[in-house]
Amino acid sequence: MSRRKLIAANWKMNHTVATATAFIVPLRAALPRLSRVDLAIFPSFFCVRPLADALAGTPVAVGAQDLFWEESGAFTGEVSGAMLRDAGATMVIIGHSERRHLLGESNEIVARKLAAALRDALTPILCVGELLAERDAGEENSVVERQLASAFHGMGEAMAARVVIAYEPVWAIGTGRTASPQDAQTMQAAIRAWLGKHCGSSADAMRILYGGSVKPDNAAALAAQPDVDGFLIGGASLDPASFVAIGEAAAR
Repeated sequence: MSRRKLIAANWKMNHTVATATAFIVPLRAALPRLSRVDLAIFPSFFCVRPLADALAGTPVAVGAQDLFWEESGAFTGEVSGAMLRDAGATMVIIGHSERRHLLGESNEIVARKLAAALRDALTPILCVGELLAERDAGEENSVVERQLASAFHGMGEAMAARVVIAYEPVWAIGTGRTASPQDAQTMQAAIRAWLGKHCGSSADAMRILYGGSVKPDNAAALAAQPDVDGFLIGGASLDPASFVAIGEAAAR
């Protein structure tokens, strides 16, 4: 089936309020050329409200890069889904590889955060993916399936249909190894097959993004793959011209 592509910018720990709002000026000018794709920006927590205000009335969604699983309480430094919605966020990234592998988030923590996002009416982008050693050992499918199984455990089909998946080939980020469009398609087809077995008929409509060093020069080949439904973009999303070029490649 045809799924509308989603082009998402994960700014990580980059951009101030001033540079984030400056980014919006050329993006707004390019929106007529990007009408065939959905767009979302995931800035730091500080920038969620300013960007939500700056993008009001446009089709560009604003999200957050993380959330805590409780609604409120004595959790110093954490941010709840209700707080994110109050700031204007409609989406949130869950289980990014940097949070899993740099900050020690387990599959169980990721599952709790995913449940919280759905509880608080945020559209989650659930990140999954394998490390270099896991791929070299031939364990890539089992690793990703364990991540999916933990995240979707006990979830009904209607709730699962609200989740966006992002496949991150962690083995191809900063290692000198390259993930080809076929590598992306092979894993994303496997993810869709798993979703079909465990999430019912909603699997065909669920979007699976690719998140492995996407740039303007490889975006078109990646977007042409049948199970690549858009991108979760890191470094290349920090520059508006680069982000727009990737969106245009996907739109074609």
